[in-house]
Amino acid sequence: MPSKIAQIRLVSSHPEVYEPCDDSFALVDALLADQTNLLMHNPKLCMEVGCGSGYVITSLALVLGQGACGAYYIATDINPHAVRVTSETLEAHGVHAELITTDIASGLEERLAGLVDVMVVNPPYVPTPEEEVGRDGIASAWAGGENGRCVIDKILPVADKLLSDRGWLYMVTLTANNPSEICLQMRDKGYASRIVVQRSTEEESLHVIKFWRDSDDILQANEVGAVNKTGPARIFESLLSQFPGLLFGRNSNSSST
Repeated sequence: MPSKIAQIRLVSSHPEVYEPCDDSFALVDALLADQTNLLMHNPKLCMEVGCGSGYVITSLALVLGQGACGAYYIATDINPHAVRVTSETLEAHGVHAELITTDIASGLEERLAGLVDVMVVNPPYVPTPEEEVGRDGIASAWAGGENGRCVIDKILPVADKLLSDRGWLYMVTLTANNPSEICLQMRDKGYASRIVVQRSTEEESLHVIKFWRDSDDILQANEVGAVNKTGPARIFESLLSQFPGLLFGRNSNSSST
């Protein structure tokens, strides 16, 4: 029987490509936790922004499995080494995706506008000097600028444009990114949200947040494992109450809470 997620031993690597770590595992665990809902969702177009090693996009394809046999997968990364490594990881697992070297989704907005049913993003979220953002090589995988929000704030409007009416966005955030503010911004664009996975240690606090359009509230209210089943405002209030006022780094071991 095929593995439900990508196998680490089959994930390719390169010195200039971010390897699967706690944030990658948290994002994939969120997809596993939401697998029943994803299969019911039956997405036709799935996309990862910032594919890195290919661990997440490969895992998403395996999580969906035969339940979404018609799904088409696209993954982008600004780092050409990451695109090559992702190709090798996909091939090692017998999975196919269209791979594109680009910044977020530059050049794809018109082609994909309103078509993406599932988007997954593990963005560069580490607070760094602004001049470190967008550098060549592996630094592009973590350098997030002030409050770690520089790249995140560029991704959100792109996601809004590309997501379909029933599109879902899964995004990793760090407490330093002020995720409650991110949720408020998305709320203003018409999205409800909930935490799918939260992981904390003495050094970091990660949240994988799922966003969906309000038109999908009835479906979300009936989801397996939904945090709150009384509507988007109540879900959002529950979400905000779960963010501790802590500042952590990126690379350390974590455990689910």
